[in-house]
Amino acid sequence: MTRQLPRRDVGGDDTARPGTETTWSHRPEVPLPGRWVRLLPRRLLLGTDVLALCAVLPWLGVGAVAALVHSCGVLVVLSVRGAHRLRLCARVSDEFGHVVLASALSLVPLAPGLGPVRTAVLGGGVTGALCGARLLVSGVLSTLRARGRLVETVLVVGGSDAAGEILGALGRHPEFGLRPVGVRHRGSTPENGPGIAEPAELEGLVRRYGATRVILCPESSEADELVDAVRRCRRLSVDFCVLPRLPDLGLAVPKATLDEVWGIPLLPLRVGARTVGARSTKRVCDLVLAVPLLVAVTPLLAVLAALVRHSGGGSPLFRQERVGRDGGLVLVTKLRTVLAVDEHTGWRPLPEQCGRLGTWLRRTHLDELPQLWDVVRGRLSLVGPRPERPYYAVRFSAEIPHYADRHRVTGGVTGWAQVNGLHGDTSIAERARFDNHYIEYWTPWTDLVVLVRTAGVLAGFGQGHNEHEEAGSASTTRDHGFGCRWCRTAVVRTGAAQQTRL
Repeated sequence: MTRQLPRRDVGGDDTARPGTETTWSHRPEVPLPGRWVRLLPRRLLLGTDVLALCAVLPWLGVGAVAALVHSCGVLVVLSVRGAHRLRLCARVSDEFGHVVLASALSLVPLAPGLGPVRTAVLGGGVTGALCGARLLVSGVLSTLRARGRLVETVLVVGGSDAAGEILGALGRHPEFGLRPVGVRHRGSTPENGPGIAEPAELEGLVRRYGATRVILCPESSEADELVDAVRRCRRLSVDFCVLPRLPDLGLAVPKATLDEVWGIPLLPLRVGARTVGARSTKRVCDLVLAVPLLVAVTPLLAVLAALVRHSGGGSPLFRQERVGRDGGLVLVTKLRTVLAVDEHTGWRPLPEQCGRLGTWLRRTHLDELPQLWDVVRGRLSLVGPRPERPYYAVRFSAEIPHYADRHRVTGGVTGWAQVNGLHGDTSIAERARFDNHYIEYWTPWTDLVVLVRTAGVLAGFGQGHNEHEEAGSASTTRDHGFGCRWCRTAVVRTGAAQQTRL
């Protein structure tokens, strides 16, 4: 039975005031926005910058190659700095610093060939064109929105007083171009108060109303549930903002990234490593780095493979099932470091079974060199959460909160947790926390930092090996003989569930 909810339009004299009971708007008649409206938050400014660059560069007297290099550099820097996100309160003055920085950095490789005068003309012309185009688009967009055109639907989620104030402000000021729909957690309302949905229903509400933005104003009791709900909605390309815990205090973030609704500050959430652009960038970087690395280490790999074959006989390589992105199974290739026992128990890396060569390979992580081939084939990434055996993935997902969330991206040869010393017999919960932190805050720079720190660890600097691995003992998460048929079936089912959850 569908619960009939009280209705009330937001805005005018009906604005919610602190300390008063708030009835949230609920508009089933809201039409779904068209494709152009759905693309506004993340595509409008990108298109504006591309058109501005195409219009101004032919008039600045630079060659085609220099113009192309400079344009690509400007767009990449602006994208990395988050300047292509259409903010709720778009002010060109706040974005001026980003534009100047992007233009200046993109001129660095061109300055020696252009000379000081042409460099200054190119930088000034591009900066002026970008700022002018953004100012023009901002004015036109505000005018259209004030007339009811290009209006986006925004969900305001939470039971705090600030949520009511935001709903009222959006209703009174159509120039924001946002049609508000209030969503209040049933658990946060009085028994006789209004309620619309549980946090778990957020994805369904986004689809139902065609929302392009979500503003989160949660109370303390709602925060944990909203984390899972928001992560499930990330694949919908929805723009999220969250109300800070202490909004009346100044936040140490650039004005160009800080959002606000009528004086109420909001923090935009990062898109992380799950977007198509992030995956494409990582894939290109993986190929650019992994192919020459694989060629360079091939002689060393051949020597190690010969030593492994000589020490134990049989194939020097073995493949192991690990849990990859969205719970799928991938085969990971490694150098054999332990002796094979009967087929029912599989691999059992007990200390006495590793031998001196196997212990040394595991301690130096040289047994993982063949995984560069897995990176080239797309099974792994150079940097990402370390993929786990199916048995342990099922077990940890059931026991550790947010452990399954680390399967949102492709597993990696090395990761943020590993360069911080979390490998071998260390806390699985802490590893999951570091892995999810990496996913949420991913940038290409983060991958570069992880790779440099990994090289430092292999060279004997930075975070060293833990005592358990130094002693030559087997880790509780490496190469255990639990790859049974039940585990593979269980992880496939778990993977299907994760695709629904994530």
